[in-house]
Amino acid sequence: MPWLHYVSYFFGGIFLTNSVPHLVCGLAGRPFQSPFAKPSGKGLSSSTVNVLWGWFNVCVGYFLIAHIGNFDLHSFLDVGIFIFGGLLISLFAARHFGQFHGGNSQ
Repeated sequence: MPWLHYVSYFFGGIFLTNSVPHLVCGLAGRPFQSPFAKPSGKGLSSSTVNVLWGWFNVCVGYFLIAHIGNFDLHSFLDVGIFIFGGLLISLFAARHFGQFHGGNSQ
């Protein structure tokens, strides 16, 4: 079922893109929102929690891209679906986290 591979690539893009802000904030020693904060996704989690959450996202994204189907970097369809997933989570994160960090004020 090749359509399942495309679903996997889409979510791989989501997980790998979602790892970026958590790893960046965590590695910089800054707290950031995570699913483990109180309230979930709104409160701040420690830099250590964000590093762990970021690497979990990297591992899941890697599994979805590298171990399901046959992801081809030369395939516009494979890469396009991956990028589309990453773009959607990026836009969601920009709007969601912008309300806490002043990114939606303009």
